[in-house]
Amino acid sequence: MRLPSSQSKRLISASAMACAGVLATAVALAVTTFSAAAAGTPACTSAGLVAWLNTTGSGAAGSTYYALQFTNLSGHTCTITGYPGVSGVDLNGHQIGAPASRNPAHKTKVITLANGASSSSLNTTALAVLRITDVANYPAAKCGAVTAAGLRVYVPGQKASQIVPFPFRACSKTSGPYLSVESVEGGL
Repeated sequence: MRLPSSQSKRLISASAMACAGVLATAVALAVTTFSAAAAGTPACTSAGLVAWLNTTGSGAAGSTYYALQFTNLSGHTCTITGYPGVSGVDLNGHQIGAPASRNPAHKTKVITLANGASSSSLNTTALAVLRITDVANYPAAKCGAVTAAGLRVYVPGQKASQIVPFPFRACSKTSGPYLSVESVEGGL
């Protein structure tokens, strides 16, 4: 049976409005569910992340830039935001010179990291750019150049640290920061 033209238009219009309503409800539910999941994602902890340094640096103007990386091996998704704490250390783990200054040029943002063993489409590793200044740029009396055995790294917002082995020339005096770090950003 064929419906009259005005009834067909009303039926099509009613069907379109019903579909639009269902679509709007589905979108609202998806956004609410995603926001609730993101809000419920715990912060990454030092115990769940591995801090490591990509030692392929990039040199420029008396400094070398490295990717300080944080890989999530916690077994669950977590978030990381802010600046890591970084300082040079000797073989006994004692701090050498001043800790890394923060480069405020980059705004902090929340990075969600999937567990490293998962096959999720989320990143499993975040990174922060670390700049190590060539200590030859500082007057010898103000620097007190020594060889550091590595870096003490604090995950942003955490009090526990990790030591990343990496020998490099450092200033033993605190008068000049030879390290600077940017906030974490998405990585791998």
